[in-house]
Amino acid sequence: MNAPTPTQQALYQARYGSPEVAVPAAGSPIIDHLLAHRSVRAYLPDPVSDDQLAAIVAAAQSAASSSNLHAWSVVAVRDPERKARLSMMAGDQPHIRQAPLFLVWLADLARLEQVATTAGEAHAALDYLEMLQVGFIDASLAAQNAVAAAESLGLGTVYIGGIRNQPENVAAELQLPPRVVAVFGLCVGTPDPAQPAAVKPRPPQSVVLHHETYSLPAQAAGLAEYDGAMAAFYASQGMKVRGTWSNHSAKRIRDAAALTGRDRLVEALNARGFPLK
Repeated sequence: MNAPTPTQQALYQARYGSPEVAVPAAGSPIIDHLLAHRSVRAYLPDPVSDDQLAAIVAAAQSAASSSNLHAWSVVAVRDPERKARLSMMAGDQPHIRQAPLFLVWLADLARLEQVATTAGEAHAALDYLEMLQVGFIDASLAAQNAVAAAESLGLGTVYIGGIRNQPENVAAELQLPPRVVAVFGLCVGTPDPAQPAAVKPRPPQSVVLHHETYSLPAQAAGLAEYDGAMAAFYASQGMKVRGTWSNHSAKRIRDAAALTGRDRLVEALNARGFPLK
């Protein structure tokens, strides 16, 4: 294997927020592309064409699908007024309004119910949590392929988990039938060069990579290192985040209020036709 190039070294250093990170000799253009990912929250008004959208969705459909069930769908939203309403439902995030294309990724069991009914089969398995998990997993795999594809076309993206804040209102806005629920949104557009996005560091691999068995104690040193890397990132970006990543994360899970409405997700899912047995 060849030694890592300066570009690859820079990509790894940015990804882990450290000049000391070990750079594997194994590499490829695809890995370089993935390492350069960043969340984009400022866009030019240039539209995302139907041709680009078709290519992005084809890439999404090329992701793995559990049992080949394809338990996901996506709604492409371009209408400014609809984006504005969805933005308010998702916590009043301005980049949803600004992005020329907003994709809402769905866990979709309605199609499978229709297929079973047409085939004269029962569909009792759709009432179980496992099937909803399949929908969430399939939507996530598809969306991540879509992100990689969009970025390869020079577009930027950012996921919007806030789309789960008001599941019933989002469903009404998008005219979703029962057994279909929004998993997350995705802003897509040409990044605004006047507001460049930075690569956000990730924890050292010692935090997430376990060999043979899992260990919490083995993560301590890596988490301390990550707190330092994120403190530097917060400062460099002028972000008003108090304390460390650990402090910030602890606040996000402190109580039900920290879930910004998503504490009632089970209730909302039940109302949307998911009994969750």
